[in-house]
Amino acid sequence: MKDFLDKVSKSYYEGTPVISDAEFDSLAERFGYNQIGYSVTDGIPHMFRMYSLQKVFSEADLPSDIERYICTPKLDGAAVSILYVNGTLALSLTRGDGNIGRDITEKMRALVPNTIPLLETVQITGEVVAPKTIPNARNYASGALNLKSMEEFEQRDLTFVAYDINHTVHERGRLYEQTLLLLRDFCFSEVSTFNSDNYPTDGSVYRLNSYDRFDGMGYTSHHPRGAVALKEEKDGKITTLVDVIWQVGKSGVVSPVAILDPVDIDGAIVSRATLHNIEYIRSLELEIGCNVEVIRSGEIIPRILRRVD
Repeated sequence: MKDFLDKVSKSYYEGTPVISDAEFDSLAERFGYNQIGYSVTDGIPHMFRMYSLQKVFSEADLPSDIERYICTPKLDGAAVSILYVNGTLALSLTRGDGNIGRDITEKMRALVPNTIPLLETVQITGEVVAPKTIPNARNYASGALNLKSMEEFEQRDLTFVAYDINHTVHERGRLYEQTLLLLRDFCFSEVSTFNSDNYPTDGSVYRLNSYDRFDGMGYTSHHPRGAVALKEEKDGKITTLVDVIWQVGKSGVVSPVAILDPVDIDGAIVSRATLHNIEYIRSLELEIGCNVEVIRSGEIIPRILRRVD
């Protein structure tokens, strides 16, 4: 199972996810998988590491001193870093494994200010997002960063939303709300004022306002202790797996499809769901006639989340 989840994780961070976030979270929890990102062997190091966020699924699990935190939408796109040196855009990288990413500087020049009025070296982090009216909007945004054609990239409907600035020099007393204001002054769309209604989100981010407190809390091997993501955990619908058929996709790949006892999910009658491949079927221990929980991933594609005994 670790090999399967490694492949899934690699595909996710390369911009071609094969299962949804909810499916991945469910499998990762079930099998105790906590690998973050994927190893890039031909990439470039981020100046500042890009950590993931600790996930919680209930407001009861949020920090007790929540009034010290700034809450922003958790955008569902492709995380990137942008390095400015002496006020000029010098390098932009995909997230990769958080330590090393791939060079996307030319593409990001089309989405962000090429200069900022700040002469120190800074790394600005944020998310490339696409409108949720586009099917599989996250895949659309992430996949765009892997395009070889700059002309094709520029035709994509993409927006960069910034959410932090990492400085080489730490200023005592600095507040996160001041960073967000500075990003607006630099002509970035920034996450606290960005209208995310038309863009995919998967929860909220709570981050300590004080950088002194944030830095003082430190980091685990995966995430900062001064921030947390409250994830939206959508309940699926329970139905029966009636059959599994195999079909040939447009790319010529043969993949399994679940035939379900029809069930109403958010106003749509669902009778089929993707099963990805035989490894996914085995990982969920699926059998004909078993009960399964089904969700509509991205509110569009039906997927089996788990077996229900």
